[in-house]
Amino acid sequence: MSVLLQSLLVFSAVLAVYVIWRSIVVIGPAEIGLVVKRVSGRHNTTDTPIAFAGEAGYQAELLMPGVRFKLWPTYVVVRYPWVQVPAGEIGVVISQIGEPLPTGAKSAVYRPEFGNFTNLGRFVEGKGQKGVQRPVLPPGTLAPIHPIAFLVITSSKVYGRPVDPQILLRGPLSPESFGLKPDQLRVKVIAPDGTQDLLGIVTTLEGEPLGPADLAGRIGGFSDISALEAQPNISDSELIEGLLGKKNELHNNYQDFQAFLDSGGRIGLQHDPLLYGAYLLNPFLVRVELAPMLVVNQGEVAVIKAYVGLPTLDTSGPEFKFGSIVQPGHRGIWREALRTGKYPLNPRIYAAEKVPTFILTLNWAEANSVAHNLDAQLSPIEGKSREGFIFKIDLQVQIHVPDTKAPKVISMVGSMQNLVNEVLQAAVGNHFRNTLQALEAVRFIETRDQVQAAALEAISRYLAAYEVETRGVYIQDVAFPQELVSVLTRREIANQEKATFEQQKDAQTVRVDLEKARGTADMQAELAKAQVSVDINRARANARKAEAEGEAAFVRVTGEAEGSRRRAIGLGDAAAVEALGLAKAKGYEAQVRSLGSTPTAAVAIAGALSEGKLDVVPEVLVTGGGGALEGLAATFMRSLNGNGADKAPEK
Repeated sequence: MSVLLQSLLVFSAVLAVYVIWRSIVVIGPAEIGLVVKRVSGRHNTTDTPIAFAGEAGYQAELLMPGVRFKLWPTYVVVRYPWVQVPAGEIGVVISQIGEPLPTGAKSAVYRPEFGNFTNLGRFVEGKGQKGVQRPVLPPGTLAPIHPIAFLVITSSKVYGRPVDPQILLRGPLSPESFGLKPDQLRVKVIAPDGTQDLLGIVTTLEGEPLGPADLAGRIGGFSDISALEAQPNISDSELIEGLLGKKNELHNNYQDFQAFLDSGGRIGLQHDPLLYGAYLLNPFLVRVELAPMLVVNQGEVAVIKAYVGLPTLDTSGPEFKFGSIVQPGHRGIWREALRTGKYPLNPRIYAAEKVPTFILTLNWAEANSVAHNLDAQLSPIEGKSREGFIFKIDLQVQIHVPDTKAPKVISMVGSMQNLVNEVLQAAVGNHFRNTLQALEAVRFIETRDQVQAAALEAISRYLAAYEVETRGVYIQDVAFPQELVSVLTRREIANQEKATFEQQKDAQTVRVDLEKARGTADMQAELAKAQVSVDINRARANARKAEAEGEAAFVRVTGEAEGSRRRAIGLGDAAAVEALGLAKAKGYEAQVRSLGSTPTAAVAIAGALSEGKLDVVPEVLVTGGGGALEGLAATFMRSLNGNGADKAPEK
């Protein structure tokens, strides 16, 4: 008996030690203890799996880190890690207790007293609802959240134990178990991708439905734009600023989804996008799609086609028949184009058509323009001349769209690509085909400038109807038919040869001039010396001439005086001689009459001898039958009748 008692005591002691050992629970520093009560006199009459009044089941109170005692086997403690949200991730909270969701609701109403869901009593007392909770746990959260009351889903881990066994049957817990992808549980970062600026297009998955004519939700609709329009002298730019002024501050950029719904946010596509930043968005309630931001560069404007806004109210006037031009804030094409800048317009509800405002060069050629791609579908113009020759013309057309006219241009043609492909291509191509068909091939070549000028006038007149300015039409190149090219080539070769010959002739002429100039340059020194010599000789000649002229004048004057003297003397001498001769003749005649001729001659000879004018002995002895007297007479007569050679020279 004692042995049995002893055995019972030993067994009891061992059992007590075992119970005590099993009842002592050590909770780690980053753990919580979930208490499960197995035995209780009370029964849980609520539809919640949590026992708040000591009923059997999962107890509402958690064991915090440390050494705890819970009597085993009445209580079983299951250790769970604290909820820890890593950096760059968010934690989505799903409540498994609370009030049921209203019909049609997808998430539970959130109240500030719920905090980060660590106080289960406040959540229940505040009538927290089951299902997805609207706020998310931010990165870095470390919280002891009840693992049965709440499930917390992060990108890398799921915290808590699902009450629904179907979830457990799907395999290990992961975001996919709840219909999510791990990327959806990361912080949503919107930033430039290196090539373009981006914004976030937001679609909400809960809220009141949109109005029947609305494509996107905007808190308060466009009542603020109507209020701005009622102000006097409001400008289009101020209206655009009002549209761009975000209402995202009302709900902290969709991060406070409860505030979004309280402010009147509606389900569906949202008007206001998200800009650069990092956002904590509940993937069950908000979806974000990245889209390019509208960037208007220098040299262009953006014409806005609005698909949302106030009802269409055309401002273009009755003469404009190509659609509605509206004030910003209305549906239609805004009458004010956006200038250089970046604009956070939702591209799902605002279509922007960029219009270059610089001079746009379009090439009808195989090569495209570098600055744009509008002429990618343009090819050389093909036409036929009057004789049937087929031409291909490379053409360049320069156009300009004024920024103030851009909305009307887009309203008429739809886009700049349509302006080029549908309007310009037909107008330019038909004009040149018609022009070629009316001209001979050679005539076209010879009158290319006139054809180009006529094209400029015709295209300018045509595009003016579309509010587009034409700045130039230029024929770049013409691909001639081969047979015409051969003829023109031969003709040109002949012209070139002719020109070559002319140039060679000119070259030889220039060469002659060059040689002449070179010879002149080489003889320049001698030429200068000769010139100086010429000048000296000319001066000497002039001096001699002056001297001779002086001497001539002197001689002339002297001679004239001497001549006058001699004339006077001669006249006197002649008169005397004449008188003397006459006297002598009369005397001779008287002597002859009285003495006879011979005695008279003898008297004369005697007189001459006495005056000493006759030689007694003649130079030539003349003998003859007349005797000596006749010889003397002959000598005397020769003396009287001799010439000046027998006379003595004058002194």
